[in-house]
Amino acid sequence: MTAFSLEPEHITWCAELRALAAERLRPLAEKGAPGRVNRPLVAELGALGLLPRLFTSGALDLCLMRESLARVCTEAETALALQGLGAHPVHAHGTAAQRARWLPRVGDGSAVAAFALSEPGAGSDAAALSLAAHPDGPGRWRLTGEKCWISNAPEADLYTVFARTTPGAGARGVTAFLVPADRPGLTGRALDMLSPHPIGSLGLDAVPVTADDLLGEVDGGFRVAMGTLNLFRPSVGAFAVGMAQAALDATLDHTARRDAFGGRLKDLQSVAHQVAEMALRTESARLMVYAAATAYDAGAPDVPRRAAMAKLLATETAQYVVDRAVQLHGARALQRGHLLEHLYREVRAPRIYEGASEVQRGIVAKELYKSLEDR
Repeated sequence: MTAFSLEPEHITWCAELRALAAERLRPLAEKGAPGRVNRPLVAELGALGLLPRLFTSGALDLCLMRESLARVCTEAETALALQGLGAHPVHAHGTAAQRARWLPRVGDGSAVAAFALSEPGAGSDAAALSLAAHPDGPGRWRLTGEKCWISNAPEADLYTVFARTTPGAGARGVTAFLVPADRPGLTGRALDMLSPHPIGSLGLDAVPVTADDLLGEVDGGFRVAMGTLNLFRPSVGAFAVGMAQAALDATLDHTARRDAFGGRLKDLQSVAHQVAEMALRTESARLMVYAAATAYDAGAPDVPRRAAMAKLLATETAQYVVDRAVQLHGARALQRGHLLEHLYREVRAPRIYEGASEVQRGIVAKELYKSLEDR
């Protein structure tokens, strides 16, 4: 396996995933309500054995799953990814009791997970968290504050919540807690967002947690968060590549059949060159995503830089490709229900969540200068 090609079994598996997405997942997605957790869809992902793979496969497999599903059904892709994002800290840092209670339910789709990091005043600057974990006796805390722009909130069954345990300590004073949705003092409301998947805010009013709810060590939560994001950032890029490929596929079909100016659209050099550029950028992003994923699986030391580069290039590329596809389709692409209208709404958010493009550039620059100092 190299970063630049897939083994035949991977190619076959990706084709099987696309077929499953079309036959079994997309019909369930179409019945779901925008902005709400689609529990039948999540359960079907579990029944197909895709959710358990979140915890047994490497980063490349995660990318292949997300890219394949995104080409056919973005709702299924996002439901899968959010389960992984919310529960990965439990898998990687949870106690035996936490893992036994929650991972089987996340894996079969009967429990919905969420990753609660962002706050109204701490989105891109994750180290600036203000949600406070006030001591409430030995090994006990009360969580007070607000989380915002949390995918799957307020309908999730469990939340990975990051709270400040040491004031004034920046990234070194944050702790991760596993908080079940039925804890007293935990409330939430849905937010009406551009992207169609569920996003909400959470209010925590002296929510009780104990040492049994810790994910990792006290004041070690930033490492939990960054470890999770380093795994999932390349796969956000894979999601973006899947959307770009879907837009490119639709554009190839449309321009090959559409009559215009005495011929087909594809015969216009300006159109053909745009399609070529769309394909070039999509394939470039795909290769960078695969390279970042294989670096993660190999335990390479430059994973933060590669992950940031992959997410940055792929999400910016997808925005370009979908926009070009809309332009080449014309007004029909703006009709509600058209594939490209759907992709146009979906493609914008990944440039912001799990670290905005500007944050990714900052990470890349920081890692580059760090490598210079280490010489």
